[in-house]
Amino acid sequence: MANLTRLPMPIQESYDWQYEGACRDVDVEQFFSPERERGAKRDAREAAAKSYCARCPVVDACLQHALSVREPYGVWGGMTVREREELMAGRSVGETAA
Repeated sequence: MANLTRLPMPIQESYDWQYEGACRDVDVEQFFSPERERGAKRDAREAAAKSYCARCPVVDACLQHALSVREPYGVWGGMTVREREELMAGRSVGETAA
């Protein structure tokens, strides 16, 4: 069973920022990888998703949400799962663990 204690309270104000997202009317599949997607195809999809984030007025709120709940899937706040993990670990994005 999932640990839901890190999620914000289920009140509307906790999620209002999502109504302002540049991704609001975009197919959700743009931001989440199909199970077997790899390589150039995945890179291209993630770059396209990040292009929405680059012009999004709530990108910071989105990233903070993803970091605070440790979102394990998708592009949130202009970052992939791996990039968020690296950020949380205190490494520069693209830096490998020692």
